[in-house]
Amino acid sequence: MLVAVYAIFALAAGARAGVQIATRFDEAPVAYALSALAAVVYVLATVALAMDGRTSRRVAVAACSVELAGVLVVGTLSLADPAAFPDATVWSAFGRGYGFVPLVLPVVGLYWLWHVSRRDRRAA
Repeated sequence: MLVAVYAIFALAAGARAGVQIATRFDEAPVAYALSALAAVVYVLATVALAMDGRTSRRVAVAACSVELAGVLVVGTLSLADPAAFPDATVWSAFGRGYGFVPLVLPVVGLYWLWHVSRRDRRAA
C-alpha cells in the first residue's frame, strides 16, 4: 500500500511539475522546480521501497528523510513568506493541496522502514 501511494504521488507531482515547467516556468521557477524535486524524491522512494535489501532500505530512508525535510522547510517558508511562492508546490503549506498526505507520507514511510529493520534484526 505504501509503495502504491508513493507511486501515485510520483506520478501526480511529476505531471504537475512537467505541465508547470513547460507552460509557465517564468511565473514561479522556484515553486515549479521544487515540485519537480518532489517528483524525483517520490520516484526514488517508490523504487527503493519496492525493492528488498540493505542498500534499497538506506536509499528509502534517505528519500523519506529528504521528503520530510522538504515538506517541513517549504511548508514553513510558504506560510511565513507567501510572496516567495507565487504558485503552490506539492509541499506548500505542508501539502495542504494534497490533503496533507505529503506531510504524513514520509513519517509513515520512515516508521515502516524502522519497523521492518527492527523485525529483520530480531530474526537474525
